[in-house]
Amino acid sequence: MSWLVWRQYRAQGVIGLAALAAFGAVLLVTGVQMASQWHSALASCTPSGTCRGLADSLSLGSPLGKDFVILSNMVPALLGFLWGAPLVAQEMETGTKTFAWTQGITRTRWLSVKAGWLLLAAAVWGGAVAALDTWWSGPRNALYANAFQPNIFDTQGIVTVGYAVFALALGVTAGALLRRTLPAIAITIGGFIGMRLLISQYLRLHYMAAVTAFYNPLLSFAPPGSAWTLQQGVVNKYGQVFTGGDGPQVNGVPLSALPANCRHLIMNGTDSLTKVNLHAAVSCMRQSGFRGFVTYQPASRWWAFQGIETGIFLAIAAALIAVTLVVLRRRDA
Repeated sequence: MSWLVWRQYRAQGVIGLAALAAFGAVLLVTGVQMASQWHSALASCTPSGTCRGLADSLSLGSPLGKDFVILSNMVPALLGFLWGAPLVAQEMETGTKTFAWTQGITRTRWLSVKAGWLLLAAAVWGGAVAALDTWWSGPRNALYANAFQPNIFDTQGIVTVGYAVFALALGVTAGALLRRTLPAIAITIGGFIGMRLLISQYLRLHYMAAVTAFYNPLLSFAPPGSAWTLQQGVVNKYGQVFTGGDGPQVNGVPLSALPANCRHLIMNGTDSLTKVNLHAAVSCMRQSGFRGFVTYQPASRWWAFQGIETGIFLAIAAALIAVTLVVLRRRDA
């Protein structure tokens, strides 16, 4: 049975290996150039202690390398509709299911062997792409401290393994339910994109309770490292939150929300903000109970988030394969 799987998918495997080799070559060349640029910049700024301003003056990564890393987001979807969708659907369309399921091989074993090898291959491909992306992105992660951002978090670490396994399982299940390859491909692409957006935009925020830090509104504060900032602003002593908006404001607080004694310090006859007494007004705000705050996910949780998200997609993939098995066992050959 395993030999049959190899015979059926060896062409796709060779094409996949060639594509992976080309992808790796591009990232290797551009990554080495970027690493050299990064180390040269560090060597120049370290003696003068000006490395903090590198993010504003240094642009790391060639456009080609950046494009390849972003495009790698779609690698799991490609595996899903090229390998997963036809696995069952093509057997249904061509009628070979009649032969495959009546030769002494149970449907459970047939699905376990075929889907098992392809799921393993998808995990390996996803892991290889993620490893290349993570290595290539090292200097950019150090410079920009934005490893939690979309299209960055999603291409590094181990989550791509979960995405690839999920996409392939989704394709297999769609093919089993619809019995047609083209509709299964459409469902695979749409379902993969929809699930990714749902989790990244809504669920990822709540993997772990966020940390909130309060600080003096006279000072600035930024979470250390590659923290994920969720909200930042000012809160008064009653717990009312201000994060900026339209109209005159001080540190994101509308003038109308300031105590009268603080508002008086920064208003003139034309009801406009003055610069002369701005510091005094902010001091007044602090004395009146205003505090700056920032809510964030610490950089130290990055691997925990990677593990949680990978586990979610692997669990969904396992459920999809279970659904496929039930469908095949109840369906007439």
